[in-house]
Amino acid sequence: MHPAEKHFQQLTRRHFFGQTGLGLGTAALASLMPNTSVEASGNPGLPEIPHFAPKAKRAIYLFAAGAPSQIDMFDYKPKLNELFDTDLPESVRNGQRLTTMTSGQTRFPIAPSKYKFQQYGENGTWLSELIPHTAKMVDDIAIVRSVHTEAINHDPAITYICTGNQLPGRASLGAWLSYGLGSINEDLPSFVVMTPSWSGRQQAQALYNRLWGSGFLPSRYQGVALRSGGDPVLFLSNPPGVSMELRRRMLDRLEQFNERTYEQIGDPETRTRIEQAEMAFRMQSSVPELIDTSGETKATLERYGDAVSKPGSFAASCLLARRMAERNVRFVQIFHRGWDQHGNISGDLPKQCGDVDQPAWALIQDLKERGMLDDTLVVFGGEFGRTVYSQGKLTRENYGRDHHPRCFSVWMAGGGIKGGVVHGETDDFSYNITKDPVHIHDLNATILHTLGIDHRRLSYRHQGLNVRLTGVEEQHPVKEILA
Repeated sequence: MHPAEKHFQQLTRRHFFGQTGLGLGTAALASLMPNTSVEASGNPGLPEIPHFAPKAKRAIYLFAAGAPSQIDMFDYKPKLNELFDTDLPESVRNGQRLTTMTSGQTRFPIAPSKYKFQQYGENGTWLSELIPHTAKMVDDIAIVRSVHTEAINHDPAITYICTGNQLPGRASLGAWLSYGLGSINEDLPSFVVMTPSWSGRQQAQALYNRLWGSGFLPSRYQGVALRSGGDPVLFLSNPPGVSMELRRRMLDRLEQFNERTYEQIGDPETRTRIEQAEMAFRMQSSVPELIDTSGETKATLERYGDAVSKPGSFAASCLLARRMAERNVRFVQIFHRGWDQHGNISGDLPKQCGDVDQPAWALIQDLKERGMLDDTLVVFGGEFGRTVYSQGKLTRENYGRDHHPRCFSVWMAGGGIKGGVVHGETDDFSYNITKDPVHIHDLNATILHTLGIDHRRLSYRHQGLNVRLTGVEEQHPVKEILA
């Protein structure tokens, strides 16, 4: 039976009146319950998916939260050097709305990138000196320079690209994948999230668990956050004095109680709780084995850089992502914060690039050597781009950049993606797209496509609508970068 049909059939008349009778008491009790985010077992996915033969079995998303400066990293604009500290032409800006951080400026002075660019790879792709390791693998990745969005502030923008809507309440990309494709490892969640440390400006935008939440989908599909300190997953360890045998007996008895509750009320989430508890029990063995990297070779660790030995670093997270991919975790998302450079580009951006450049390259090489890159999709990008004009004081050596939704760059590699491709073009100011625009819905449609999913056919009935990750307008995978 289709999981959605099964879910609605389980919403029985008894469940309806039980929920009505409990009323506010149920809501109050729910607010006191722990937020168990452990992925349930027994998740086969939808029977009609994949819609076609997938190129990728799994995906790893390296999310640069805060918006990397495309003009200082990926989008080379040499003509700007002649226009230093001149005003951005109104014909280029063309009435674009601004954030409150720069809307009060009397001028919008052009800030050319202070960083040197060079051509790399067979196609002579221009890349910044800030990302030398990315430059070494340019023939393995596809760079999309023409991604755009409508959102101009961080929270709605990151919510938009992660869930398909600027308003909270929608299911995240990882939850959609877990729902549609199911799990391929019964001892680990199908969707895992990591939020590593960062080296740039420490005052960073907050991350909310809705970015990896299940929204209107059953809670079994939400992401599991893997922590760098204490228990890798909250509430996973047994309390002092509780043995595994005792824990097993407790879970068996708890299952009996929950089954009784399900018979009385019929709430499908009760069964989800049962499955979550069983997954947590299995994870007590699988997670410690996952995070134990003592068996990795010295050469592998050195490839990821010195920070790989620091728990909670981006490098350590990338290594764990590869280990999860080996164990067939369906979707891993790493949120690296600190990319919000409104000022002090020269001080903060090199540190951020230093965090991610070598580990991301090492991840691609690691997957390639193990024969896994062909069926593992890897994505790197943020929620929007940065402005060509300076926010605050401008000098040749330092400047800041405000939010810019009209164009930004993302790279993709691995399963289903052509290497050595640059797609899309922007104007001489890296301000407007001049060729091959890619909306963030198109980007998500492309991710789904590599995993064998037609984004138009993956939906969930919610509030009378068939809701999709990619919205209601016509969107398309970016065929030009598909292998």
